[in-house]
Amino acid sequence: MLSIKQTGLEEISFGDQPDDNFLVLVNKLISPDGINFDKLRLADPRHFDTALERAGCIFMLNNTEIEELSRRKEIDKNNLHASLYELAEREGLLP
Repeated sequence: MLSIKQTGLEEISFGDQPDDNFLVLVNKLISPDGINFDKLRLADPRHFDTALERAGCIFMLNNTEIEELSRRKEIDKNNLHASLYELAEREGLLP
């Protein structure tokens, strides 16, 4: 299983609305320098999930989802990287 040091947290935006902004937990063994979002934007929309996975995305959450998880005390917004890593671990998403 990946350690927290083998993951990173990145932001990506697909538009101007708050729900167009996402936090991505990234597998640094696949993308040591982070996900190339410029390249990812060129991915075929029909296969976007596959492109995300191949780029090292463990999961991607928008601001509404982050707020809801925080409200339910499933994550700590003051320590997002660690708490999102722990969420991925609990959900069995870490390779």
